[in-house]
Amino acid sequence: MKRPVDQSLGLDPRKLPAQVFQRFVRRSLDRKSRRRKSESAWEAFGKPGRDPLALASTVESMADHDGWVPHLKVAQLRDHWDQVVGPAIAAHSRVGSYRQGRLVIQASTPVWATQLNYLIPQLKTTVAQRLRMPVTEVVVAGPGSSRPGPWVRSRKRSR
Repeated sequence: MKRPVDQSLGLDPRKLPAQVFQRFVRRSLDRKSRRRKSESAWEAFGKPGRDPLALASTVESMADHDGWVPHLKVAQLRDHWDQVVGPAIAAHSRVGSYRQGRLVIQASTPVWATQLNYLIPQLKTTVAQRLRMPVTEVVVAGPGSSRPGPWVRSRKRSR
């Protein structure tokens, strides 16, 4: 047979109701103080010292300082690729990479790679305008034209 909980935990059964009641009182006081803090935050919203733009400017300065801006803009281009080239071409291509003004686009087939090659002048201007990034070169890579890793280049055939 199991011992009662108060005995197994070493609690005084006479003080147990008072302890439980004190916990409920503390919890309700915490709830009231949280509600008061929430109401005061709503009243102070938009007033000086509570401007949410300060956080946005902090994040922007971090992105500028740490060099995240090009990566964020390429991610934005990937997300809106269908708006840049249209839904038909976007279904068969994707943004590969961007480095130092060189934008690489990966096409699913040689036919779509050829179609994208015709759009290179338009892509340069559109991407440069939308992302405000310098695009000096656009390279269209077909399927299977990704560079092999160093393990493939250094491997020698044995015959």
